[in-house]
Amino acid sequence: MSKQERFKTNYPGVFYVEGRAIGRMGTEKIYYIRYRREGKLIEEKAGRQFVDDMTPARAAGIRAQRVEGKQKSNTQQRDKVKSKITIDDLAIEYFAQRDNGKSAYTDSLRYKKYLKSQFGPKEPKDLVKLDTDRLRINLLKKRSPQTVKHVLALLKRLVNFGVDRGICKGTSFKITMPLVDNIKTEDLTSGQLQDLLEVIETTPYQTAAKMMKLALFTGMRRGEMFKLKWSDIDLHRGFVHIREPKGGKSQKIPLNSNTRQLVEKISRDDVEYVFPGRGGGPRISISRDVRAIRDEAGLPKDFRPLHGLRHLYATMLASSGKVDMFTLQKLLTHKSPSMTLRYAHHRDEAMQRAAEEVGNILSDAMQVKEKKNVV
Repeated sequence: MSKQERFKTNYPGVFYVEGRAIGRMGTEKIYYIRYRREGKLIEEKAGRQFVDDMTPARAAGIRAQRVEGKQKSNTQQRDKVKSKITIDDLAIEYFAQRDNGKSAYTDSLRYKKYLKSQFGPKEPKDLVKLDTDRLRINLLKKRSPQTVKHVLALLKRLVNFGVDRGICKGTSFKITMPLVDNIKTEDLTSGQLQDLLEVIETTPYQTAAKMMKLALFTGMRRGEMFKLKWSDIDLHRGFVHIREPKGGKSQKIPLNSNTRQLVEKISRDDVEYVFPGRGGGPRISISRDVRAIRDEAGLPKDFRPLHGLRHLYATMLASSGKVDMFTLQKLLTHKSPSMTLRYAHHRDEAMQRAAEEVGNILSDAMQVKEKKNVV
């Protein structure tokens, strides 16, 4: 510390200097403590009179704690803050604070498989753009762009997790994501849909069958059905409450007659969730069973049973010509209207059919007129 007049207190090893007060006029006392640890004399600041509400007695208490080794010195505390925080450290803390759902489990597998060995020992601030560019390029040789995007997005979340908590510095560059064609809208022919519905009625995988029906009747996402509780279904007012849909706030969708009949047939069995997992808690997977139903119905292997039926729900509404894009956005609980625009061409087709219908009406009218003129 700089040379300033020191004033003794009634407490051994505690003194103060006078300095300009922070946030007010005049001066204030700045208390310091002196003590020895492992034979080394340590002199450090205990706190300011007004800012830290420091008194000689409090300063003496801090000194006693540090003499006894119960409290680290200022230098040791600063060193702890500055200590190396690796991406492995961030991952451990990040996953400890996540729920135990399927997405967290999948992310943990992604981390172990694609990030841990190469990025785990490094600090975020030591990463260079070449590191993530190489990861992206190499993964794209053997994985889909969507998978690569998930991996890089996880790395970005881990870094942001540490930065937001002030325990590390971030990267000096922006992580480049691969371009993903995410506008696939799965569809089924009327014959394929009929085959699927027949299998759904007879399959032994009835929980999966009911979830597939619910996806077709409401357009709900798989995760939303996993989290669906009986308390979310309002039979009296005719709504289903969607708790924290993907990327947005909780919403509600209408309870149509098909959905009402479906949920009324599901046994509650004194459990909280409509489709409970083991032990009555939330379900985390149904993939095997829905794939078995898909395969028995003879549907294409790339048809995603639950997500595909959500798309089919949206396609049917859009192609009916009776539902506008804003209403469809609300029914699908899309955060942004741009996400709903992938179905706009189905509405265009409906309008074209309507326009053709007008032409047919006019043609019929013209033919009637011509017959009258001939007579």
